[in-house]
Amino acid sequence: MANARERTEHPATEDLRERLRASNTAKQFGFALKTAEPGHVILEMPVDDRHKQIHGVVHGGVIAALADTAGGLATYMASPRGRRVATIEMKINYLEAVENGVLRAEARVVRIGAHIAVVDCDVRDETRRLVGKALMTFFISPLDRSRKKTR
Repeated sequence: MANARERTEHPATEDLRERLRASNTAKQFGFALKTAEPGHVILEMPVDDRHKQIHGVVHGGVIAALADTAGGLATYMASPRGRRVATIEMKINYLEAVENGVLRAEARVVRIGAHIAVVDCDVRDETRRLVGKALMTFFISPLDRSRKKTR
């Protein structure tokens, strides 16, 4: 008998986990997938010293990378299989400093078309304080399998 996770998990969730395992950024920062469904993804990141800037709080670039990754994966989940997703624009507001704990980025696709998606993302700390708010635009294109991957 399948467990509850197997019954409720979207079929593409394991694909997202594999994408995170293959992503240098996700590996370096410690992003973990918590929820994945079409147009909605939640990532978490436990805060540690590698994430902090000189004043002892999480660097804005790390928060932006977390939001961008969640937004890209949410767009990927909402797109037809065989598509590539790339960020074209991102705007983020930093609302609170974060010194420790766990950050959670919840991204939701606001609108998706044939080639463009707009995604909203809230980044919260473990007390649920809204620490960052991002709005992103992604380009959706067919996957060009002739392109060589650089690693």
